This record gives sequence, C-alpha cells and structure tokens, in this order.
Amino acid sequence: MHEEYFRVTSCQHNGYKYAIFTGIPLKADSYKINSGKYIVSIRCENQSLPIKPSVGQQWRVRGVRTLETVQAGDYKLQQHLYDAPAEMECMLPETGEALIRFIANEKEFTGIGEAKARALWDAFGSELHPMLQFETSEHRGRLREVLSEVSVTALYNGYAKYKNLAHANWLASLGVPLRIQQRILKYHDNRTVEILKSNPYALLGFGMSFADIDTIAEQMGMEKSAPMRLAAALESAIRKEVEKGHTYATHQALRPEMIKLLGDKTLVAEAFASGYRNGQFILRPETGTYHPTAQIMMESVVAKRLKALAANKDEDESVFKALTEAVQELPYDLTEQQFRAVESSLTNSVSCITGGAGTGKTTVLSTALKAYAALGYKVHAVALSGRAAMRLHESIGFFTMTIARLLREEPISPSLDEPKHLLVIDEASMIDLPTMYRIVTHLDPSVRIILTGDPNQLPAIGCGKVLSDIVESGAIATVELNIVKRQEGSTSIPEYSTTINRGEVPPSLSVGAITFHETPPQQVVDKCKSLYAESPYNTQIIGATKALVGEVNRECQKLINPDGERLQFRLHGDDFFLDMRVGDPILFTRNNYNIGIQNGSLGILSSTERDTQDGQETFGIVTLDTGEAISITDEVFDCMELGYGITLHKAQGSQFPRIIVAVQKGRISDRAWLYTAITRAEAEIHIVAQASDFASIVKSVSNATKRASFLRELLEERDSGVSH
Repeated sequence: MHEEYFRVTSCQHNGYKYAIFTGIPLKADSYKINSGKYIVSIRCENQSLPIKPSVGQQWRVRGVRTLETVQAGDYKLQQHLYDAPAEMECMLPETGEALIRFIANEKEFTGIGEAKARALWDAFGSELHPMLQFETSEHRGRLREVLSEVSVTALYNGYAKYKNLAHANWLASLGVPLRIQQRILKYHDNRTVEILKSNPYALLGFGMSFADIDTIAEQMGMEKSAPMRLAAALESAIRKEVEKGHTYATHQALRPEMIKLLGDKTLVAEAFASGYRNGQFILRPETGTYHPTAQIMMESVVAKRLKALAANKDEDESVFKALTEAVQELPYDLTEQQFRAVESSLTNSVSCITGGAGTGKTTVLSTALKAYAALGYKVHAVALSGRAAMRLHESIGFFTMTIARLLREEPISPSLDEPKHLLVIDEASMIDLPTMYRIVTHLDPSVRIILTGDPNQLPAIGCGKVLSDIVESGAIATVELNIVKRQEGSTSIPEYSTTINRGEVPPSLSVGAITFHETPPQQVVDKCKSLYAESPYNTQIIGATKALVGEVNRECQKLINPDGERLQFRLHGDDFFLDMRVGDPILFTRNNYNIGIQNGSLGILSSTERDTQDGQETFGIVTLDTGEAISITDEVFDCMELGYGITLHKAQGSQFPRIIVAVQKGRISDRAWLYTAITRAEAEIHIVAQASDFASIVKSVSNATKRASFLRELLEERDSGVSH
C-alpha cells in the first residue's frame, strides 16, 4: 500500500459510472510540489468518491499503485496509477500559500485571482475558514474590507461546495456512495449528519440498502437488538414489497424478508410488536396491513380527485349535438360498443376506454376528441414514451407529448382564453401510482381526463396497478371494447393476442403474419439473430430478461455489424471504448430531458467523430428514431446500450413494423408478458420458442393480478379517508 498527496490538474472523465483524474504530487500538508518527474492518476467508480474531482483540489490517495510511463507532449513522464484505491480524501488546504493557490486556481471561485486570494489571507489568516463556513452579515462586512460585494458572493458560492467536505470524507470512509452523500449534503444541514452518527439506519431514507447500513452500524458498535435497527428492518421489508409493485404489505408477506434481514425470529417478533411506532408507514388494525405513508397518501389523493370528477356529468344538448356531428363525419359506422364509448367519454368528466388490439380504441378516441374540440375544449394528449407519443399524434391528429414533458411544463388550468381543458392519457396500463399522483396534482380540478389502455397488458414498472383498479372499482365510467373487427388482409395479430389473453393456446401457432419457430431454449439466441439479419432495418427483438437481451445484442452485432467503426477515446496513451459501432441500434437507459433522451429512447449510432461543442468534448452522434441528433458526451456514454434486443418494459407503449419475440420460461414471463409482447407488432411477428414453454406461459396467471393495491378500495368507498 502506498500513500500520496497531489493537486488535481486534469479531470479526463467524470461520467455516471467512472471517474479518471490526474495531478501533480505534493508534499504532505503542503502546497509544494514533491517532484516534477511523475504524475498521480486515479481511476475509480464515481460512487466511491467523497466529492466530484475538479482542477485545483488537493487529494490524498492510499492503495495499490502501478508504475507506468506516459507521453506528455515531447516528454515522457512516470505515472503512479491507482486503480480503485482503498482510500481517497479531498482536503481543503489549511496553510496560507496552499489556500491562496487553491482559491486562485479553483474555477468555483469565479473572478478571484491570486492577488485577491493573497489579500484575504494577509487580512484574516486562519480566521478565513470559520468566516467562510458560517455566512453572516458580520462576516460579509469584514470580507468587503478586502473584496467587492460581487467577489464576496463568489467566494461564498465557491466555498459552499467544500464547507461539508469533512462530512463528505467521513461518509465516504464509511462506504456511503457519492450519489447518497450528495443527496444528504445538498438538501440537509449538519444536523442530519449528526443524526446519522447516532442512527446510521436513517440512511435508509436516502436510498441505501439495509445490509450496507448494517455493515456501517457494526463498525460503529451498534447492538443487533437496537430499536432503530428493528424499525429499519421493518421499513426496509415494506419498501421491498413496494419495489415488487405492491402499495401495501401484509404481515405474512413481510415475515420471510424480515427473517432474512435480522436473522433471528425473536428479533423479528420484537420488530413487529413495536413497528407501528415508525412514522414511515401506517398499520391498519382492522386489516393488519402495513401501508407506506407515501403510497397511501398518493392513493388517497388520486382517489379523491377521480371521484370528484366522476361526480360531474355533462348531458347538455350541445354535447349530444357535437357527438352526432363527429360520428356523422366518419366514413364508416361505429359499432354499438364504440358509440357507447364515445358517448361515455363526452358525458363524464373522467372516463376509461379499454380494449385489446384491433377493437377500435383509436377510432373511439379520435371521434371523441373531434367532439371535444367542437365544444371548445383544449385537448392535451400524453403517452409515457416519445415513440408512443408520436404514434398517438399520428392516430388522433392532435398535438401530443410525453408525460415527462407535461410534468415539466406549467400546470394545466383554465384561463379566460382557454376555460375548458381535457387530458388524454394513452397506454394507461403503464402508468404507476407515483406518476398518476404527479399527473392529477399537475391539473386544475376542473380538467377532464380520458384514460385509454388495456388492463390485461404488463403492468407499470413502478408500484400500483392504476388502470386495473379504476376499471375494477366500477367507480369510474368505463367502456370495454372487446369485439375485434376483422379486416380484409388482416395480420391475425388481434385475434391471436385475444386468444392468448383468454389463457388459451392459439389453435395454429403460425397464422397470417405470425410465424412460430419451434426452437429449444439453448438455440433461441441463434435463431433470433438469423431472423433479425433477414430484415434488420424494421425489426426489434424483445426478450424477458436483461441477461437474454445482452446475449442477443452481442451475437447480433457480431453477425450484422462486425466491422463498423468503434466508439472510442484515448487517455494517457490508453484506449477506452464502448463496444458499439457505427450502424448499431442504440438504446438509452436513463432520462436526460435536457438533451432530449429518456429511458427507452432508441436510435442508430451514426458517427464516432470527435468534436467540441460549447467547450465540451463529444465522441460521436446517435440519431434517434424521431430524427433528432444526440451528441455523445461523458454523461451520455454511461446510459447507452446496444439496441438490437430490448426488454419488454423498454418496448411497452411503442410498436415496431416487425418484431421477434424471444420466449424464455421464468418469473417474468407470464401471460401478460406474452400478450403485451405480441401487441408491440404493427405488421409481422416471429415467435422463437419451444411449443411446450409457450403453452405453459399462455396458461400461467399474470403476476399483475397478485399486486396488492389499495386504490380500488378507496375508489369503492363513499368517503376516501383512511382508518388509522
């Protein structure tokens, strides 16, 4: 193990996952350079850092080092490389000369050069740190004796990043990841850190796992039977149920997880006996169910808003006139079911239109929206993904946007110019409880809502089953479209999916535009890649698990695009690269609305040419399927994956001309999964599976039906209040 001190001179990479930074060596506790003959470099996971590195900072590093020779212009330098070091600490310089250089060189201290920094030290010396740690009018007044008001503000703004440095280093030494440190120090003050020192289990609320906190608590000498530990175990077990999609938990569901966390049945019993005192959830005595406070609050708000809207009906003559005119404009006749759905959505302030593929949901919706427009309503239409929003726009002719964009914009409320508003939520089966809560709180209570979707599809990734609860409660006007209108030249996709939805194996596994490829499990990937190669430009492979999708992507790239130019960059003589090539389909796995991508966005890697935009280096271009060009920066690197194959959750809400469904038995693959996957196709489907596995999945009951959700009960109640 070696230990060194250095001042940061370059931050080559600071992405979501990894950081690479370099500096010149210093003597311990000094600003003086130790030697100009070598440099110190660190490569590590971003989450192991106490603070984001930037030029001018002083660091201490301890760990195993590798000696390398690197080229620096015309010179060769020795590099001391620490790969994932055991200890890293950013230090605020204490001595005069070190602090002067730090303030002068650190870019956070805008407009304060060496002369001003030296004048500060000459005036205040070691008093300067406490003056900057605690901003008061007296301290600002004293600083104004040396600096202008603008420079004083710049000094405090720059120092703000470092005032919690001791806490950040302490949290990092315990193993608290950087993202959690930042959350703690950004939104909380010193008192929070003091609470963590006495109760590390408070870290649970910042997203840290119980097992990781247990390790920290053990280092701090905390007893296994400590009440705060038992309460945290119960809270953690409840959170686990929420992660599975439930909005509340039963004693029976929690017990196995509690035993796993605490490892002692006596402690588990003690935790259950005293757990009701925890403010993070509510125990309902009449049912013995544990409701997380956040979830029950969201369910109550959603239920109250929907029930208030449901109480408002509009059966004015003008409504029926607009309805009649919209229907008469159609070049064909609506079925009785479809007419009832249009009428229901116009006469009720909140309504649902449900049904599977080919039942005419789009026809009903576009007809209803024409009538709403004639009645003077401003129509807002949203979908979860950008691709789905584009498809919705093509179907209804009105402006559409993603839900994420809607929530970033001003809340929808009446004005003198636009007194009446309607919100359409498409593919509502994908909407989880937190999203529905954010939507209803973003709308004025007068805004009408139409939800369209298919409750039989795969449920939302997050907790709750909003659309199913709304439909099953009977409290909201709902019309189900269940007649598939067979058309000449039909693909047979609607009929095929309807049969699967009933839990029946289709009599012919291959029919119309659907081809079933009998394939043993170990050959599924090979079959998928050969089918993909037949028509790569209009095809999407859909799989159940990340592992299967990862293998599909690797194999497809080898077959389809082995020689494309690879995305790479060079640092200190080393090549770093992502195994993505020009021409590869790309999937983005995180939201970044500022640059125009969201989780599930798809595109093609169209260039690997390096460039500089607004002072930031870029490494290539991804052209999205919307036509938008996304520049690849450090932060974009970390959320890119190959997109030959994607999981169904990434595909939900979108449709593709030709899909290949890679069927694999497992926990995720149930009837709802298969039904949803098949309905992602516009024209052609290839199912790659073993017939016996396919039949088993078709007959399996959907996991979504097992989700515990309280919204339905709240909607059914006359008063949506909760018994405590």
